[in-house]
Amino acid sequence: MAYIVEPDVVRYACMCGLLKPISRLYFCRHCLHLRCGFCVCHEVDSLFCGKCLENLPSTEAKLKKNKCSNCLECPSCHQQLSSKAATVAPKNPEDPKATPKKVIYLCCLNCRWTTRDVGIPDQEVGKSGWPEHENVHTNRLNAIMNHYKKLVLKEKQQQMDKDKKQRKYTTSLAERTGVTASILRKRLGMTELKNPLLEADDLKPAVASKEIVDSIEHLLTTPIKLNDITTIDQRLKLPDWQPTAVDKLYPVHKQLSVKRSLRCRSCEHNVSKPEYSPNSIKFKIQLFAYYHIPEIRIVTVEPLRIGKQCELLIKLINPTQHQTTITILPLEHLDAIQQEDTKVIEDPPETKEPLSFQLLQSSLTSHPRQINAKVGTDVSIPTSSIILPARDDAAEYDDTGETQNFQDDPKLVVFRKSNKAVIKLLVAPMENLELGEEVIAGFTMQHVYTSTIATTTENKEPQKFDHKMKIYLTLGTLVGSQ
Repeated sequence: MAYIVEPDVVRYACMCGLLKPISRLYFCRHCLHLRCGFCVCHEVDSLFCGKCLENLPSTEAKLKKNKCSNCLECPSCHQQLSSKAATVAPKNPEDPKATPKKVIYLCCLNCRWTTRDVGIPDQEVGKSGWPEHENVHTNRLNAIMNHYKKLVLKEKQQQMDKDKKQRKYTTSLAERTGVTASILRKRLGMTELKNPLLEADDLKPAVASKEIVDSIEHLLTTPIKLNDITTIDQRLKLPDWQPTAVDKLYPVHKQLSVKRSLRCRSCEHNVSKPEYSPNSIKFKIQLFAYYHIPEIRIVTVEPLRIGKQCELLIKLINPTQHQTTITILPLEHLDAIQQEDTKVIEDPPETKEPLSFQLLQSSLTSHPRQINAKVGTDVSIPTSSIILPARDDAAEYDDTGETQNFQDDPKLVVFRKSNKAVIKLLVAPMENLELGEEVIAGFTMQHVYTSTIATTTENKEPQKFDHKMKIYLTLGTLVGSQ
């Protein structure tokens, strides 16, 4: 797949105005629009560890700071740490009953970092867990977090009291009779329950000091050894203590991975949803544009010169299981249609639908944005269309003659095989381009899309739609004039 590793020479226009290759786009089969990563809502389905494949619920992952408690990474090169066994001699070798003890330590197979380099004692075989390097400011940080939790809870309580005063009608029996839970507790002689977060805390604010605790004279006199100093990445991996020396690096718990589903922002249907199990790499819903939209590849292009028409050969590939018809239209054709649609949306007819439904419909309506691309060529638009048959995997290995009988225009279609066709277009660079400037060609591609949504009625043929999109091709640089 050359289009994945090579530069993005063929780009499709998304609804948000961005240009992306087909491998980075999604196709919503409900609203029939291309969607990129910025046009979809990202939802977290599950959290799991990429090494031990342990699946964690969101509440437990939040308590563990989104890190796996079993897997550790190297603090130097951020690779996985492996356990290695070693034998330790007994303390009293003269004792005949003393036997060697087996211990394990962590080692990085990439940079050869070990837990022995920082003085972490070896663990006996059978013991689980490694000693954690505690932060000296843990108590202070916990006190600050509890203080801000109290502030948030107080603000919520004040807002609730304010809403009760503004409420005109009573909704509960306790408010009608005036007998609340707190009054009943007082009548029964019971103590009133208080939320510990609402109680005042004795948190002392931090005070800035002008005196420097640590001396910096050694920084001016001692020569710097870069091999003994940690990098920025190594310090950010350990944000609790941020060591400055290599001999203070400690193993890091592996960050949890996320399985997420993508949802269209316009119609709120899923365009991508993986399976829940971390052992599976399959998708329940996989609406990538590569499987629904015809793919365009540049075969060859003549040297680009001002005032001279150059031949451009592009390959069209039909990835679907249905026959499609592709038509090349001018770039301005889609703009005219979108302007008419916006006029209809701005002046909607009067309806008797409820206001809530009208607000929902207006919030889901997405307007296309302007595309920031400078087109520097005039493309000769062909008058005929191209028919592409359905994709057939077995036809790729069939060496027999083709049995397709399509009445193609010989000036347009150069080559055809299976679900692929190579067509010839004439492009002429504009005169306002400079020598060595990048030349971009654009046109609108219309293809017949056959809906894959299952219908409820029996013996009903699938619906077909004319789907249009803008295509931008980067043809290269201008080499000269005629």
